[in-house]
This record gives sequence, C-alpha cells and structure tokens, in this order.
Amino acid sequence: MEYDRMMREMGMTMDMPWTAADVFFTFAMWAVMMVGMMAGSAAPVLLLFGSARRARGPQGVPLAVFSFGAGYLLVWVGFSVCAALVQWALHHAAMLSPMMAASSPRLGGAILVGAGLYQLTPFKGACLTHCRSPLSFLMLHWRDGIAGALQMGVRHGAYCLGCCWALMGVLFVVGVMNLIWVAALTAFVLVEKIGPAGALVARAAGATMIVFGLLLVAGSPL
Repeated sequence: MEYDRMMREMGMTMDMPWTAADVFFTFAMWAVMMVGMMAGSAAPVLLLFGSARRARGPQGVPLAVFSFGAGYLLVWVGFSVCAALVQWALHHAAMLSPMMAASSPRLGGAILVGAGLYQLTPFKGACLTHCRSPLSFLMLHWRDGIAGALQMGVRHGAYCLGCCWALMGVLFVVGVMNLIWVAALTAFVLVEKIGPAGALVARAAGATMIVFGLLLVAGSPL
C-alpha cells in the first residue's frame, strides 16, 4: 500500500509500539499540515496588520509581521504537539487503522458528534467572530513593538484554535493522511472565516456532523 510505504520512508513503525522518533515525526507531520491548512485563513489579518503597522512608520514592518505570524504559528505548533500525543495514545490502544482513522465506528461517531456540538456552542461563535473580523481584532488588541506583535499573533492564533480545533479532530474519523479530506477541511475553514455566511455554514456543518455521527454510532456492531 502506498500509504504504508510512505510511513516506512518517514521512519514510522505503524504496526508496533512507537519510539520517541515516531512521536516526533508525527508531531512534524501535524505541524506541517496545520501550517498549510491555516495559512490561507491567516493571510487577511497578516496583510491588514502589515498595512496598519506600515501606517505607523516604515521601520521594522517586516520584523513585526514576522513576529505576528510567529506568534500565530506558535499556537498551532502547540496544538500539533497535543494532536501527536492523542494519535500516539490511540495507536497504543489499537484504536487507529493503518490510515490513521478511528478503527471503531463508535469512536468515530463520538468524535463527529462532539465536533458537531462544539460547532453550535457560543464559544465557537465568539472565536469565529474574532476570526471573521480582523480589523476589529486589531483595534481591540493592538500592541506596539515586536513583543507586542508576537503577543497579538498568539492571541489571534488562540482565537483561531478555539474556532477550528474540533474540526481538526475530524481527521481522526476520515484519516489523518487523507489528502482529499485535508483539502476539504482547509476549504471549509476558509469559507467559515472569509465567506459571507460563515457563521451559518459553521452551524449547518455542526448539525450535519451530529447527524452523521449518530448514524455511525447506530450502525456500529453491538
């Protein structure tokens, strides 16, 4: 299988207990994937921050933008650590298939239901509002200096994480390395954050995930 060959080339042992190197490679995989998936949705606030910073003076603009971006990425790197540890735990418990998807329909259904319910929570809505309003975010949370830019990036990354972490958990249902679903989730995140009806789309997706999750659980063997 192409997937197994790729995992072996990365040095990962999918059919036996993981080593520290396996955990590190898994973290690196998640980190690269999260950077790729979140870059598009982070672009508007980065561009707006760069313009606002330039209006205050041309000196230090590239470094400030870099610091903001670094703060944002730091949050998602932290999430990648957590995701890698969750994946290791599921692998250790023999609850993942070779495609890095939940091997139990009940577990997969529970993940979908949990992610769907989170989509409907006020906390998700509040985080999405911040992500959809980069100008409002900058006005409310502006900090001067390089350290301030880093702090702003971390704060915006935290809102983004609050908006999207449950969606990333869906990868444990469809397959962490399923590139089609990775692309689909990336597009969905963009629609949520940039589309004209992002909040409505988020709620509709939440309801859909709950339905499919319940169907998955109901169809699982006793």
